Amino acid sequence: MRVFVASLATETNTFSPIRIDRRAFHDAFYAAPGEHPPTPTLCSAPFIAARRRAKTDGFTLIEGTATWAEPAGIVSREAYESLRDEILDQLSAALPLDIALFGLHGAMIAEGYEDCEGDLLARARAIVGPDTVIGVELDPHCHLTQAMIESSTLIVAFKEVPHSDFSERAEDLVDLCLRTARKQIVPHMAVLDCRAIANFLTSREPGRLLVDDIMAREGQGSVLGISIIHGFPAADMPDVGTKILVITDADPATGRALASELSDRVLGFGANRMPEMPGPEEAVARAVAAPRGPVILVDRWDNPGGGVAGDSTFLLHALMTHKHVPTAAGALWDPVAVEFCRAAGPGARLRLRFGGKAAETSGIPIDADVEVIAVTDDLVIPFQQSLVSLGAAASLRIGEFEVVLASKRAQTFHPDVFTRMGIDLRARKAVAIKSASHFYPAFAPIAAEIIYVNCGGPYPPDPRAIPYTRLRRPMAPMEPSTPVWMTE
Repeated sequence: MRVFVASLATETNTFSPIRIDRRAFHDAFYAAPGEHPPTPTLCSAPFIAARRRAKTDGFTLIEGTATWAEPAGIVSREAYESLRDEILDQLSAALPLDIALFGLHGAMIAEGYEDCEGDLLARARAIVGPDTVIGVELDPHCHLTQAMIESSTLIVAFKEVPHSDFSERAEDLVDLCLRTARKQIVPHMAVLDCRAIANFLTSREPGRLLVDDIMAREGQGSVLGISIIHGFPAADMPDVGTKILVITDADPATGRALASELSDRVLGFGANRMPEMPGPEEAVARAVAAPRGPVILVDRWDNPGGGVAGDSTFLLHALMTHKHVPTAAGALWDPVAVEFCRAAGPGARLRLRFGGKAAETSGIPIDADVEVIAVTDDLVIPFQQSLVSLGAAASLRIGEFEVVLASKRAQTFHPDVFTRMGIDLRARKAVAIKSASHFYPAFAPIAAEIIYVNCGGPYPPDPRAIPYTRLRRPMAPMEPSTPVWMTE
């Protein structure tokens, strides 16, 4: 048996002012064939799962390119086409194949390509032919399109938000693909478009119970896999929205019935899907009044993991009004300010302007007399089983307020953002971080409380206020809608 694996991924926020080219992929993560490290990245876990099964099952594994760019705005045409063609050339050279595995995000948009993953998979299908099993792992914050469904044999998305299970889902995908290639199962994908933007977190109810339930149902009877596609609202494209995908062993009726049931449950969450999100001033006042710290203030909407800059200052200004309360914030993207601090060195005092640079939605820059606490050439932090670089970084002190600045855009996955830069979170009453959900596994154990904060951003947090021009309507919550089947 011959198996090919490759990965091409990013998440495109079409409302973001940040444009990226191929350099962004090489800067974040790029592994040529055979050079993928032994630990997975968010979208390249199929490499690790396939390697493990190749050792136990004895098949031939051919590795292609694996690359990832930090979420941002539109990808350049040259970047997408060159990386796509690089992988497709590798795929062609690997023929004949029994299985082709792809680690994708599912929300990549490039100049001239509204559905990069659908384009890639359709071209891959044309190369390998109708009989090769094509298996795809997706982030649930994707746009599951008709082209992606029609070109794939099996699609598996992460279940958890935050995404703590990408390795487990890659194992599921590889196992299902192997069973399919061996004629042990005949997978059928039933996909129901909920016609709604209905994101939710699985770290809290009601999402936690739903994910526990679907995991218990997998492997029961003919049900092989269940994926809930949350969708990525920060993209102006037709396929935005929540979808339910159920894979059965040649049992379309069961798949459709289960997808309908799950759609009803997700739509029934209503306004309870997401936590309360006060504005910066209210959130900081609550944190300061809390009996103990650290209270984690989560800036969901200036989260680099959602494709935006991560340099907004609204929450920082609110913290700095409480001059005598020990607080912290990070990591704020400001490569220019980082270089000034590195040149000055630890212990130096200087007048510094930082933050508020990328767009009007970044807020007013902070101008202050600062003390440099620490600097580093490369701040590397854990994210699940992988490591993420924030690049050169510096930590600063302004009275009782401490902040970490980074030269690479990445969300604050782990407390090491602070502790490796000389900031003791146990001594802070409130800590503001740039993340939406991926912070949770590492920060929850140390948090006295977690408050999600609405600081605004390049696109409004309420879908009803997002200026869509390409979205396929009707779509809840903007107007009443009815779920629509994407598969027969």
